[in-house]
Amino acid sequence: MNGPPPPAIAVHGGAGALDDSGTSGLGPEAPREEGVGRAAAAAWEVLRGGGSALDAVVLAASILEDDPTFNAGTGATLTASGDVELDASLMYGPTLSAGAVACVKDVKNPILLARAVLERSGHLLLVGEGASGFAREMGIPAWPNGRLVIPQQRARFDAARGVKPAPVGGGTIGAVARDRAGHVAAATSTGGTFLKRPGRVGDSPVIGAGTYADDLLAAVSATGHGEPIIRITLARLVADLVGAGRSAPAAASEGIRILGERVGGQGGVIVVGPSGEPGFAYNTPAMARAWSDTAGTIRTAL
Repeated sequence: MNGPPPPAIAVHGGAGALDDSGTSGLGPEAPREEGVGRAAAAAWEVLRGGGSALDAVVLAASILEDDPTFNAGTGATLTASGDVELDASLMYGPTLSAGAVACVKDVKNPILLARAVLERSGHLLLVGEGASGFAREMGIPAWPNGRLVIPQQRARFDAARGVKPAPVGGGTIGAVARDRAGHVAAATSTGGTFLKRPGRVGDSPVIGAGTYADDLLAAVSATGHGEPIIRITLARLVADLVGAGRSAPAAASEGIRILGERVGGQGGVIVVGPSGEPGFAYNTPAMARAWSDTAGTIRTAL
């Protein structure tokens, strides 16, 4: 008899356009590929040792939040006011429990705060000052907003003031996993679109849009322009397609087709279903991603 499917991890580092040089507008190619590979490898060690899918995706997301290459946590894009506002969400498949935060300015790792919301708040989504106050109650220290801003993002902001930004976000990070017990989890974290209006919330903290996980369906994390993703609840759409019998790759591709055709959206998704098979799709020129194959080897691609 065949044994249970092996654990699986997949992560993304955002979907976006190419610049004039033919490279991803999301940032340097080599660091992006190295970054998602490093996060996937750390999460794989958790899963290989029998750890939970929830622990694995939180670890992967926190590693990427700390990597200034990506638009999440340290290195996030700036709002029109010149500061950082962070969004994140987390969902666990066996219980359908979820936690999310939005418009957070003073937390180093919003995915850790989202986990505290999931496990200890009695709520699902906290925003702004309320989320910050809860972080202090949970012992998550205040982190100065200026320490989230890197020189490259400040220079980008200074150069772009007065210029209407392109609507497509880039560099959102996410992770999906299946553990040895067959449970799935998903996490997503972002700084949002460049020069967004303060208080704007995209898909990343919206359960069913940017993040979804159900043991009976799949775990999904989305990236891209948030407003169209919300309008078709992309993550839940892709999970439902897996539940209806599509493979993870086919479900991802169909979800992105619908995103483009129905609402003109641009973005990407990563998926892990009950079998552990990963799936990826995007309709932008690039999406940094990493995943484990059946032998446990971490693969990366852009």
